[in-house]
Amino acid sequence: MSEALSHPIISTILKHDRKQNSYKIALMRSISDVVLSFPDMETYHQDVAVPLRLLAEFWVAYYWGFVEPGKPILQGQRYTRQGKISNDMAFRPALTEFRQQWEDYTGSLARPADGFFVISELRLPRKRLTYPTSLLAAYQKAITAVAHALELPIRYAGPGDWTVFTRPITAAQRQAGTVIVPGTQPQDKCLVITATLWQTFRAMSLWVEALCIHEWCLFTERTQQPQAAISRGDVYTLLTARPDNRRPLTWESNNIDLLLLEGHTFICPWTAKRIVSGSLYDLDHLLPVSVYPINELWNLIPADPTFNRHIKRDRLPSLEHLQQARPRLEQDYRCYGLSTTLAQALQEDVNIRFSTLSGVRGGNFPGAVASAVIKLIEQVAASRNLARF
Repeated sequence: MSEALSHPIISTILKHDRKQNSYKIALMRSISDVVLSFPDMETYHQDVAVPLRLLAEFWVAYYWGFVEPGKPILQGQRYTRQGKISNDMAFRPALTEFRQQWEDYTGSLARPADGFFVISELRLPRKRLTYPTSLLAAYQKAITAVAHALELPIRYAGPGDWTVFTRPITAAQRQAGTVIVPGTQPQDKCLVITATLWQTFRAMSLWVEALCIHEWCLFTERTQQPQAAISRGDVYTLLTARPDNRRPLTWESNNIDLLLLEGHTFICPWTAKRIVSGSLYDLDHLLPVSVYPINELWNLIPADPTFNRHIKRDRLPSLEHLQQARPRLEQDYRCYGLSTTLAQALQEDVNIRFSTLSGVRGGNFPGAVASAVIKLIEQVAASRNLARF
């Protein structure tokens, strides 16, 4: 399939495919987000196997606002079968239960953006260890239910069965030459995305995201609701909500403070200001949480608080600023390596994000991470046409 043929396939699925629920829209959006989240996969120019559980994580974030306990927003019509009313989404009970448990445990108010925070938080092994096993079990149950539901839009996308995508297979069953995204296990059931389609999603990221949200808003507005009707504007708010950056990063800050107390120095990547013990600093999200809420350690760097709050804010750096920042980022990642705890965390976080760094160790590691991070930021900025400084 050529790239020229891939464009109309995506738009046809979104605009003209028959839809009993919003699954096909969610599938297109989740593929787009996966492509943008793993930029170095494009360097292989090969088909990519994506675990259904990874796509399911994004679905948890998208559908979070539609499963508020006691205030469901239907994503399809329900039918009476054998005297029972079916769910509009097969995974609604599991996801609703997980959201209820999450809010009970955290004591937080209901916020549609929490879904994105949840999937970012629970991707990290060290973060998962801080949550009770009952909550993690509920999350796994929801992910499993969503992953099972994902097979329907994969099968029926396009004019017939398996006409756009092939039947999901385990990572171990993939053909020679098909690469896997970081963190994939041999037993993971995967959707194989052709190299051409991967490149199309990468090139059309901004357009795919906008069309997905537009069609999703219209679909939900047309769907009969059990309570008051919902407008497309309300749906848009739910689908575009992102977490704020006010959540404490206590663990990361405490470990950075220990390095500073030991006499080590960080350098703000944007101003070159030296950050030493006693210095005020912000723990800056290189890729802002308003774009993608990623709390992986490579995305968190001590920064000049004045510049971070008043100039950078939620914008991305220009290519010139990124190039200037590269040696400073390398120095900061090297400083993380001086802490056994942070070094392990950085390695773990890099392993689940950057496939091209899987074999990099030792003295070359900080520089390789800096280069990979700059490439990711540049691709996200260009793909989504985001504001830059």
